[in-house]
Parts: sequence; structure tokens; C-alpha cells
Amino acid sequence: MNDFFASGVRTSRATIAEVAAVAGVSKASVSRYIGGDRRLLSDALAARIEAAVVALEFQPNQMARGLKRGRSRLVGMLVADMLNPYSTAVMHGVETACRQQGYSLLVCNTDQDAQQERQQLAALQSYSIEGLIVNTFGQHAADLRQLGKMLPLVLLDRELPGVDADLVGLDNHQAIETGVDHLLEQGYRDLLLVSEPLDGTSSRQQRLAAFAARLAAQPGCRGSHSIQADQPPALQSDLAAFLAAPGPGPKAILTANGVATLATTLALQALGEPLFERFGLLALDDLDWFPLVGGGISALAQPTHALGVAAFERLQRRIDGDRSAPVRQTFAAELHVRRSTRART
Repeated sequence: MNDFFASGVRTSRATIAEVAAVAGVSKASVSRYIGGDRRLLSDALAARIEAAVVALEFQPNQMARGLKRGRSRLVGMLVADMLNPYSTAVMHGVETACRQQGYSLLVCNTDQDAQQERQQLAALQSYSIEGLIVNTFGQHAADLRQLGKMLPLVLLDRELPGVDADLVGLDNHQAIETGVDHLLEQGYRDLLLVSEPLDGTSSRQQRLAAFAARLAAQPGCRGSHSIQADQPPALQSDLAAFLAAPGPGPKAILTANGVATLATTLALQALGEPLFERFGLLALDDLDWFPLVGGGISALAQPTHALGVAAFERLQRRIDGDRSAPVRQTFAAELHVRRSTRART
């Protein structure tokens, strides 16, 4: 019996049996119709089924259909921090690419917690995902290595020890070198890199290494770093000491991601420092609020949408059977100049 309110709106999902009954055909014929085997049905039969599908607002259970064929059309994504603007932006790129290719995206957030990471990995496996995009600290690398033997993995932004998989991410050396060179061209000579704690995260380590190497090759310049972006009092202390210390010339701060930029801006305001009056600021990542602060914060923009799309495309190749050696696909950052890095003399 069809389940309708008096208004004619269904209160439950129509079934194949109901469609078959309304169309006056077998359930097998309906299954052929929705399963892409319409060529096996006569035009008259297909027309009757189509009319019943429309009348009942029938929607096939895509998951069940996929599993019947050994395909769920479901891709997983494991992220360390869903509140991080980078994660959100990249996730949008992944989801867009998934949708265009007929896949659905299942996102699990670890909140940078080791126990949550293990639980979310188990949950993702239970959903019969066809592949997994990983953007975490990899606190359970052994579990990920084991999972990688069962289904395709793509690493996003971060390398994980012993996990032999494709990696899609920013060219961290290019980004930092571009940023340091811009600051030097603008007349800054005393630079501070502000980062979140390294925590074994490859992208953070690469950015710090590139910063140190670039400045070591510049006579008459000095570079230092603070990894206290997650500790406001400690960061304020580091910034106050940096701005007060005598140095080789005008000072500038280079923040290693959007989270560090927000923490640095808040710390400077707490110190009562007029933004960009006696120092410069350049951020890696370009967030919507940057143009609104102190005449605008200069930024090294990551192509986050393109990164997300590339991660899915790389994963789809693996799902489709590509067994070639893992590849590293990197993207360049783009410099957006605003008032925060105006020229100094």
C-alpha cells in the first residue's frame, strides 16, 4: 500500500515492488530499468516503468546498487582539523570533483586527537569506501599502512612515515622562498617565522627548513622562528622580544599558515602594536579577512580548490586500477601584495 498524507505527499520511500505494481511489470524489469539495462526492455514497457517512477517519486538506493556491483561510489577523507580554513577549502575542491564524477564524499574529522584518528579510520572502513584521502598527523601510521594494502590512499599536504602513497600538496620551498625574497626586496632584513608546533608534520618542517636555508644565503640578514602559534601568552612573549631586539634592519613576520596568521594578529593587538607601522607581515594562505586588516595583509595564496580536485583525480586513477609508482604532485603559491609588506628604507 502506498504511504501518503492526505495532501498526496509521501511519508516513506517508494520501493521497487511498488513501482512494479503500479507499472504492472515484474520487479526484475524495474531493476533492469534503473540499473542501466533498459535496452533489454521494450519501449512500451520502459514507458510504463518511467511513468510509475515519476508518479511515486521513486529514488533508487545508490549505495545498495553500487555494492551489488562491488562499487560503493563512496570516497573517504580524513582531516586533522575541520575548523582549519585550509582544510575546509581543500575539502570543497575534493567534494566538487567527487560530485562531477558520480562519487559521494564521507569526511571524518580527528580534531588532532590520536584516539579519534583510530576510531575514524575504523568507521571509514565500515562504510565500504573505495579510496581515502588523508590530511592528518598520521599518529597511527601503521593502521594507515595496513589500510593502504586494502584500498587506494592519497596523502594531502603531509607525508606520513612508511605510508607509500601519492602525495598532493603545496611546493613549500617555492612558497617560502617567494615570500622571503619579496620581504627582502621590500627592504626587510630581520625576519621571524611563526608556525604551529612542528609535531612531525612534514609541511611545517619543510617551511621552516626553507626559511632557514634562504636567509642563511643572504648576507646582512637574520632569521628566527617561533613555534608558539597555539600558545597565546608564549607567542606574545616571542613577538615582543623580536620587535624589541636590535637587528640588522627593518623587521617582518612571516606566518606559516592561516592559523598562525590569526594567532599572530591577535597577539600583536594584545601587545598594543599598531599593525604594520614598525614591522611587516606576510602570510602563507590567503583568507577572506586578510584584506580587511590594517590596509590588507600580503599573502602567499595556496590553490586550495585545485589541490582538492587533484587529490581526488589522483585517487580516482588508483581506484580505476593505476598501479604505477607513487607520485608527488605539487602546486606553486601565488603572491598577493597588500599594505602589510609596503617597502621600507
